[in-house]
Amino acid sequence: MPSTIKLYTAKLSPPGRSVELTAKALGLELEIVPINLFAGDHLKEDFVKLNPQHTIPLIDDNGTIVWESHAIIVYLVTKYGKDDSLYPSDAVTRSKVNAALHFDSGVLFARARFCMESVLYYKSTEVSQEKIDNVYRAYQLLNDTLIDDYIVGNQLTLADLSCIATISSMHIVFPIDGAKHPKLIAWVERLAKLPYYKVTNQEGAEELAQEYRAKLAENRANAQ
Repeated sequence: MPSTIKLYTAKLSPPGRSVELTAKALGLELEIVPINLFAGDHLKEDFVKLNPQHTIPLIDDNGTIVWESHAIIVYLVTKYGKDDSLYPSDAVTRSKVNAALHFDSGVLFARARFCMESVLYYKSTEVSQEKIDNVYRAYQLLNDTLIDDYIVGNQLTLADLSCIATISSMHIVFPIDGAKHPKLIAWVERLAKLPYYKVTNQEGAEELAQEYRAKLAENRANAQ
């Protein structure tokens, strides 16, 4: 068992929660170093020295610094995985997992961020219908991708652990219509049965939604 890995993160961060989910799946212990984004902890000198891009999550694995959640989870599985089940070694299957990681980064999380960031950090009082529609288009894309129980085949991989952290956060604010996206909602419910899911992911997703709604109400009140 390695020495404890430090994870710099915030509970409300979907990318941070994907790292925590991966660590749970691997049986790794993490030392959580809380970063308060609203207080600007990620912009403080000590943190910027670790990550010049000043983003979370970030891990410090006994002096090895890795940031960006997708890079982190691949690192953890590659270094500490007892087998290749979460990140299959054959080229074809791995390419599908990698495609899902890029989909999470470039589509799912990007669209969630476009909706939430302006409210959380820039005092926006509305989210445009175009941005919301783009979230639902992303739901459709993932729904159409799900031909098996999991994103890549019939076993849990990094593709699921990455995408569920984002999707679960979006679902609370912009609910998935089970009639329109039955495979997607079944997948969400399947992942929710993981024994570590509620504490590691669901609570943080709910915290993010609560913060978003509170900020939206505050912004609207201040704009009057």
